[in-house]
Parts: sequence; C-alpha cells; structure tokens
Amino acid sequence: VAKDLGLQRPELSDRGVRVVSEGRTQYFALHGKTGHLVTAERIDREQLCESVQQCVLRCELIVEGEM
Repeated sequence: VAKDLGLQRPELSDRGVRVVSEGRTQYFALHGKTGHLVTAERIDREQLCESVQQCVLRCELIVEGEM
C-alpha cells in the first residue's frame, strides 16, 4: 500500500492511513512495519457468503490530508 501510494512506511501512520471494511468486522489491516495489506481476521468464505458463487469483500483505504 505504501508503495502504491508513493509514500514511505512512516508516512502511513503520520497521514492516518487506515483500511475500513464494510460491517463490524475489519478483515484487513496495514502491517505496521512493511505497509503491506494483510488479513486482520480469519476469513471463512462459507460463513460470509453461504451459497453465493462469487464472494467479494470490499474495503476502503482512508488517507487523511492531501495526497
């Protein structure tokens, strides 16, 4: 994520960069040392999507301040 945004890793926390998922469970997070997008929770496809063939989890990346 840091590389995609053109930021150095320390700038992620300075700019308040965070990942927000739909719903109450936050399935994704930013790794503090690498700036990589990682899973924050175990993702159980059968529980989330049940009988739906295509399972999609949406999340947003929030950056405070100007880019």
